Amino acid sequence: MSDQPRRPRRPAKPYRRPKKDPVRILAFEALRAVDERDAYANLVLPPLLRKARENGDFDARDAALATELVYGTLRRQGTYDAVVAACVDRPLREVDPPVLDVLNLGAHQLLGTRIPTHAAVSATVELARVVLGDGRAKFVNAVLRKIAQDDLDGWLERVAPPYDEDPEDHLAVVHSHPRWVVSALWDSLGGGRAGVEELLRADNERPEVTLVARPGRATTTELLDEEAAVAGRWSPYAVRLTEGGEPGAITAVAEGRAGVQDEGSQLVALALAGAPVEGPDRMWLDGCAGPGGKAALLGALAAERGAVLLASEKQPHRAGLVAKALAGNPGPYQVVAADGTRPPWRPGSFDRVLVDVPCTGLGALRRRPEARWRRRPEDLDGFAPLQRGLLRTALESVRVGGVVGYATCSPHLAETRAVVGDLLKQFPDTELIDARPLLPGVPDLGDGPDVQLWPHLHGTDAMYLALIRRTG
Repeated sequence: MSDQPRRPRRPAKPYRRPKKDPVRILAFEALRAVDERDAYANLVLPPLLRKARENGDFDARDAALATELVYGTLRRQGTYDAVVAACVDRPLREVDPPVLDVLNLGAHQLLGTRIPTHAAVSATVELARVVLGDGRAKFVNAVLRKIAQDDLDGWLERVAPPYDEDPEDHLAVVHSHPRWVVSALWDSLGGGRAGVEELLRADNERPEVTLVARPGRATTTELLDEEAAVAGRWSPYAVRLTEGGEPGAITAVAEGRAGVQDEGSQLVALALAGAPVEGPDRMWLDGCAGPGGKAALLGALAAERGAVLLASEKQPHRAGLVAKALAGNPGPYQVVAADGTRPPWRPGSFDRVLVDVPCTGLGALRRRPEARWRRRPEDLDGFAPLQRGLLRTALESVRVGGVVGYATCSPHLAETRAVVGDLLKQFPDTELIDARPLLPGVPDLGDGPDVQLWPHLHGTDAMYLALIRRTG
């Protein structure tokens, strides 16, 4: 036994309570809602931000940071998952989802923002102490310190397979899309590596807010008076808010005279309204009208010509949204809650019909980045019968000489040309109309006669449109 005196023990450090950071706590809550409830960030985040502002916790800069943390983390989730997986000693599926959300939030701050490394690590560890507890916060701290040892380019060299060995998997990791989505987009777009990389990059950029001035109710001149507002690229009714903002605070939007609507969605409605029909032009149908953006624009255009719009939506609560969007329309209209595959109207009742069918939404990944992780290839099989059924009803509902517009917010060939091709075979008394001249000034529309819009080429969602005339 040693005769040396024992060293006195250091007094234990007093426990320090974690600092609560309202911005990062809100971002974490939004990510958990997306993960746990299959919620969409664009629906979850606004009420959280509004409540925080009402409580006095947030200013405009706080709201901007929280928004960037949520959307940035969701957009780059696949890349960050690969980086985190390289820094933990277990399969990623064994990391608790709340812990993984905190790690991805930290990874985005380290690799995707200009937040200094020390601040990103310390703020995320403090968040972990608040929402996960001190024990798991130590794990978060250790992982984030490994991530901080390199920048994004360095990590991509380490975790992404070489392009020459596996092009699709390389692009999937580098641009944070599931491999099957990369493959589907590449097939639809065609061409080489440069084009698909531009598309994938565009999916990861924050889209501008685009407004529509509903004809007869508002003007673009009125909307252009707003701060940082510029004219749309293609639609004569579009105005872009280049610095974002809160559209609901704009008077014309609050009054329903204008709305938030992607320019690609506006172009679809305008093309259908501009397509030549033979004979009368009195009755229009929006057969999948919810939540009401296209219906409101079509209703206003119909009113200018003395036509009547019938807006049909299967889900009653969505039919209510359509009715709200159409309220105050300058001409006659009607909203019904009806199944578009078993309609209550007679065949041949309409001169123009639009069906913007339910789909995987792969064309709107800029706005709903979480959808890329939520969708599966087998979802295509689930949508296929409904898409064909709705187009079949649309073709039965239009009179001879009238026009049907088939639209999707997905560029997947199984949801676009495959559906149209199948129904044209079933309805030999139909013909495709060249839709390209009905989008004047819009470049890069391909060989036609249908139209596929792209985020990287047109600054819109990847909307698809085929125009079909009944001839028999």
